[in-house]
Amino acid sequence: MFDCRETPIGRIGIESDGKHIVALHLNCDCKGESSADPLIAEAFRQLDEYFAGKRREFDLPLKPAGTPFQLRVWEALRRIPCGKTASYGEIAAAVGCPKGSRAVGMANNRNPIAIFIPCHRVIGADGKLVGYASGLDTKRRLLDLEAGAHGLL
Repeated sequence: MFDCRETPIGRIGIESDGKHIVALHLNCDCKGESSADPLIAEAFRQLDEYFAGKRREFDLPLKPAGTPFQLRVWEALRRIPCGKTASYGEIAAAVGCPKGSRAVGMANNRNPIAIFIPCHRVIGADGKLVGYASGLDTKRRLLDLEAGAHGLL
């Protein structure tokens, strides 16, 4: 099932298998697709609260498809608290691959459920913002929102 809506960071599409969220598409070019899936409706409700600055954690069943390494990285991303960041090297160490910063970057790039699995919280070792599917401006806006600067709605 699939639904797409306009958000403060552009159109987002969310997919579900009926029991889990399986994908979130940033900059979605969908046109009016809609599903009656209550799980997708709940995901959008939680996103609205997040963009309004009223939600710091998501409570959704997620089921990303990936390799065992990618799944470990994505689970580590979910442990980064809202309002905090971690470097690629810190995530690599957390998943038992201390020299795997580049591999973590590739797993981050392939994250199928952005925002809910917060790949935007991963930054370069020097503290700079690097890489984000929806652009560095969007990454900065999400990090600012989480730091309590303001809601995006």
